[in-house]
Amino acid sequence: MTAKLSAEEKAIIDYVESGRAVSVDNVESEKKRYTQIARSQMSKKKAISIRLLEDDIERIKAKSLNQGMPYQTLISSLIHQYATGKIKFEA
Repeated sequence: MTAKLSAEEKAIIDYVESGRAVSVDNVESEKKRYTQIARSQMSKKKAISIRLLEDDIERIKAKSLNQGMPYQTLISSLIHQYATGKIKFEA
């Protein structure tokens, strides 16, 4: 019994079998990098409610436009960076 392949799967097989696909020099580090990306995408997210000053929200929205991302993504990124110790809070 042969599994039916999607057009995308067929294109991948054709690409690999054509000899055009080449291996990267640092396979192990690339595997680790893509594993980390996959894990971060699979992390569960939880909706929360938070009260912020309107002026702060407007400033965050302006900065997020400059970064080219939604303001909620920027806020989430900042919280994640703080939670993982990448940025520090100075009192």
